[in-house]
Amino acid sequence: MLSPYDELPVHQTSHPLSVVSNTDPGFDDGYFFSVFSADKGIVCFQGLRINPNTDIVGGYVGFIRNGVQRTVRFSRTWRELCDTAVGPYRIEVVEPYRDIRLTLDDNPSGIRFDLHWLGTSPAYEEAHHLATNRGRPTTDQTRYSQAGTARGWIDIDGERIDVDPAHWYGSRDHSWGLYHERPPLAPNPRFLPPREAEGIPRALRFWTLFGSDELSGFYAIHESPEGKQVPMNDTFGTPFEGRLHIGWDKETVDLVGGSHELELVPGTKLLRAGTVTLHDADGGKWVQHVEPVSPPWVTATIGYQAGSWKDGGSMRTYHGPGVSVEWDEFDFAKQPFDHTMYDGTVYRNLHGKEYLSRVTTIAPDGRRWVGAGHTELFLDGPFSPYGLQ
Repeated sequence: MLSPYDELPVHQTSHPLSVVSNTDPGFDDGYFFSVFSADKGIVCFQGLRINPNTDIVGGYVGFIRNGVQRTVRFSRTWRELCDTAVGPYRIEVVEPYRDIRLTLDDNPSGIRFDLHWLGTSPAYEEAHHLATNRGRPTTDQTRYSQAGTARGWIDIDGERIDVDPAHWYGSRDHSWGLYHERPPLAPNPRFLPPREAEGIPRALRFWTLFGSDELSGFYAIHESPEGKQVPMNDTFGTPFEGRLHIGWDKETVDLVGGSHELELVPGTKLLRAGTVTLHDADGGKWVQHVEPVSPPWVTATIGYQAGSWKDGGSMRTYHGPGVSVEWDEFDFAKQPFDHTMYDGTVYRNLHGKEYLSRVTTIAPDGRRWVGAGHTELFLDGPFSPYGLQ
């Protein structure tokens, strides 16, 4: 089936672009964006993913302030309209990597906006993500990440919030490839051999996109249960990578290593504060202080997981003819917490993993910048450096 994309000379196979070479329903392509203000304690996060093999395009928008998280989700079949738009939500590339327009029109959730996500530094192509189980790839994916700012407005329940690049920052990623074994479209493990350990598992992920006056950047730290930065058999298995930028192209700093000193809320896996030391390719040492300004936001409601839609499905599943739109609101101010998904699955002792933080960065020569960042902290399973069992 031809789509508007087939007008361009960019084909990678002998088929139209709407046909992908991998028939797994876990193959998808899509975006994540956020705009945030540490001063106001607000994050507006959103995304869209296309699943060619289920013929679904689904998306979400979330707004969190003071721990209260409202999320609207939308879905439709894709090939009827091969476009980055689902019902009230649209992503428009005004200028690649520089200016992405994000709009959410009237819908039942009470959230609306018209935003321009503005890149402050070039996108960073992360190392290819590959993970396997019994020799089969379970993740085979490319991703790029980018820091930015934003301009426009957000309206929630009639309250208009102006967004200006001087006080708001942004994060984004774009990824495509295989995400195998994502329930509910996943093999029943009862009828498969037990998972076979291959390589070293990941226990920590500390991923950051941040901005400030002139300085912005990205880095990711991944460590084993013993706190070792070694290649891992995991969706996010690269030990360390990152880059800093002053302006778009005024000064580029390649990062080659990093370490962390994190303070957790006692008895939890919640981040209270952190200091990260980053080493550049010229031997310089950059120090970054990260201080969360609000409870982390929670991904369980956005649509990726089974049971995150009210019919028990996910972003990858069919929700009926036409455009499906639904929304919900939860108070996640007190964490950890128990949360019941719409398919009845109960998650105990759940922690949010996505932080809005105030970020202070100090260069080797003493220059100092204060801004804001989006930090992911995953602590999965035992992690001996912080005494987690």
